Amino acid sequence: MSDWMETVREQYRTRGVGERLAAGRKPGVVVVDLINGFTDPACPPGSDLDTVVGHTAELLGWAREAGLPVFFTTISYEPQDLDELVWLRKMPTLRALTADSRWVEVDQRLTPRSTEPVIAKKAASAFHGTDLAEQLAAAGVDSLIVCGATTSGCIRATVIDACAGNYPVRVPRECVGDRAEGPHEANLFDIDAKYADVVRLDEVMAA
Repeated sequence: MSDWMETVREQYRTRGVGERLAAGRKPGVVVVDLINGFTDPACPPGSDLDTVVGHTAELLGWAREAGLPVFFTTISYEPQDLDELVWLRKMPTLRALTADSRWVEVDQRLTPRSTEPVIAKKAASAFHGTDLAEQLAAAGVDSLIVCGATTSGCIRATVIDACAGNYPVRVPRECVGDRAEGPHEANLFDIDAKYADVVRLDEVMAA
């Protein structure tokens, strides 16, 4: 941990920021946007996330064995979205993620089972404009394990909305990634301080 992070963490501790959350009785796993468009560097918004995919596959194996509900998300745009959405003006690289392309498909190393829904979204948060909250309620989920990409974008937005929805969240550090190390580490630090617990993957599986 960098010096500034340790200094800030100590400041936070003295002011009641960054308390730990209790794990829920029935967690659900939300795999955010580990789609070809993000895990294949050949796609404009993509990067090398092989390590993240590998660790997420390990997490999914554990979750499925434990009978936990699993949900995937993808980002997918229709032609009319390309000229209407502000996010695509800010991040035109995402225009590659059209509904008819292979880029919006979940990475085949993490192929969802028939019982694991793939929820399409057009914004950063997995909750915005989707029925994820309703599906979590129907499955009796009381807490979340969130993994995927990118840490500074869709992971952060999803975790903030999950916290607002009163879900305790754990983020396995090895199972999230970003295009650059700086934003990745800074956002993990901030997520851990304010919205969720960032923990090691083995801690998640042990709990």
